[in-house]
Amino acid sequence: MTTPPTPPPLSETDEKVLKRLRRIEGQVRGLHRMIEEGRDCHDILTQLSGVRSALDAAGEQILEQYASGCRAHPGETVTPQDVVRAVKLLRG
Repeated sequence: MTTPPTPPPLSETDEKVLKRLRRIEGQVRGLHRMIEEGRDCHDILTQLSGVRSALDAAGEQILEQYASGCRAHPGETVTPQDVVRAVKLLRG
């Protein structure tokens, strides 16, 4: 039985993205709790807006990494068309 390859150490940017995603997880758990508690719709929508903004910021960080080439597959270069495609994907 072979063991899977060890992933490379996380970059500082990866650590920042993961920290942001952990914060987002907490915000989503808060939303869940707010709904269960029957909180005011305005409060829920305000929290939801914060979650969306946080996700957008995380996506932008990942996109910046991709554009700089560090998220490309080994041996693959990122073309301007790849970046445009990634931006369109992020913006939906």
